[in-house]
Amino acid sequence: MIVEYEKYKQELAAMEGPINELGSALNIDGAKEELRELEQKTLEPDFYSEPEKSQKTLQKIKQLGAKIKRYEDMRSSWEDCATLVELAIAEDDAGELDEITAEFTALQKNIEETKLETLLSGPYDKYNAILTLHAGAGGTEAQDWCAMLCRMYQMWAERRGFAVSTLDFLDGDEAGLKSITLLVEGLNAYGYAKCEKGVHRLVRISPFDAAGRRHTSFASLEVMPDIEDDIEININPDDLKIDTYRSSGAGGQHVNKTSSAIRITHIPTGVVVACQNERSQFQNKDTAMKMLKAKLMELAEAEHKEKIEDIKGVQKEIAWGSQIRSYVFHPYTMVKDHRTGYEVGNISAVMDGDLDGFINEYLRKASLGQLDLK
Repeated sequence: MIVEYEKYKQELAAMEGPINELGSALNIDGAKEELRELEQKTLEPDFYSEPEKSQKTLQKIKQLGAKIKRYEDMRSSWEDCATLVELAIAEDDAGELDEITAEFTALQKNIEETKLETLLSGPYDKYNAILTLHAGAGGTEAQDWCAMLCRMYQMWAERRGFAVSTLDFLDGDEAGLKSITLLVEGLNAYGYAKCEKGVHRLVRISPFDAAGRRHTSFASLEVMPDIEDDIEININPDDLKIDTYRSSGAGGQHVNKTSSAIRITHIPTGVVVACQNERSQFQNKDTAMKMLKAKLMELAEAEHKEKIEDIKGVQKEIAWGSQIRSYVFHPYTMVKDHRTGYEVGNISAVMDGDLDGFINEYLRKASLGQLDLK
């Protein structure tokens, strides 16, 4: 047993350098200083006079606190594990081996996941994410698949401690969803979620087919950053068509009886965004404009354009394309990512939001230049 403990002791000692490097890469000292400054702002007498501004500050405080806590918890786990090994060696206690092995394995996993966080260095990675799912051709089967993916991403977000809200949705004809837009709020939400954008393919025995035949369905996921107000995106008001309509979701009599929902079309590109989440038409318009700015910014970068007005007819180029991932329920069970080759057999866990393996593998390969991370 002493040999096993000595091995752990050496490996734990070798971890100290990488853990310190992670602290520098994540700028933990800078995060602590920023947190102190923001917390000081909350003590100012007029802090809550601008609710939207104060809410963003409080959200930033929460995100910074969570980031610092994750790193400090990792350091504490490393210190606790090292202390436990020292005690086991001193007392020649073989009974601690299982606990040490479990803690060491968990620590290794924690370090690897924290390393991936350092890869999220894009200009918008730290922002909240706007996820929009669209059902493909195929009627009810595809619309049900869209709803299944919506649940999967909601559960993934909750697993990571992100907050999720629905901005807009369109129910399916008989079941499921034709489309839905979610706002995922949390530090690095966009950095992680952007790895999921693309077409998702389902293969299963359709519950909507009386003959019990196997069907293939598609749904696409768009991911945009929820950009801050201080980012300048110049949009010509004359290029916008703004429609109002009645919200279709929950929200009481006010939501259902007034035309509070907003749909904005950017005429030159054909980009359409909508929001029906808020009670106020003005709030919905503000949210929809943020969504439009994020989409046009993303398209401008993809087209290497400096100005939004240089993008013309983008909607014609947005096609289903080839799927990024396949979810097979029959004749066997498997989920495979076609970009990385990563696959798992436990499809139930994936549909319950266990997506980190796919996302982590994508980030790893992207960091090695083996993928085009956009």
